[in-house]
Amino acid sequence: MSKLLRLRATMEKTGKTRADLYRDPSFPKPIKIGPRASAWIEEELDAWIAKRIAATRGTGEAAE
Repeated sequence: MSKLLRLRATMEKTGKTRADLYRDPSFPKPIKIGPRASAWIEEELDAWIAKRIAATRGTGEAAE
């Protein structure tokens, strides 16, 4: 089951600012959960973080 994270939790998990979340083309896109609410899928954030770690540690995965 997928867990959805709201903006504040997403910023805390990734260390990114609000603007960075929307500006970075490699960052997972949010999904709409209401008329004025969005959330990010935690599994997608975890995969994005893992890819960033792999890219900086030289494990062969290229950064997007």
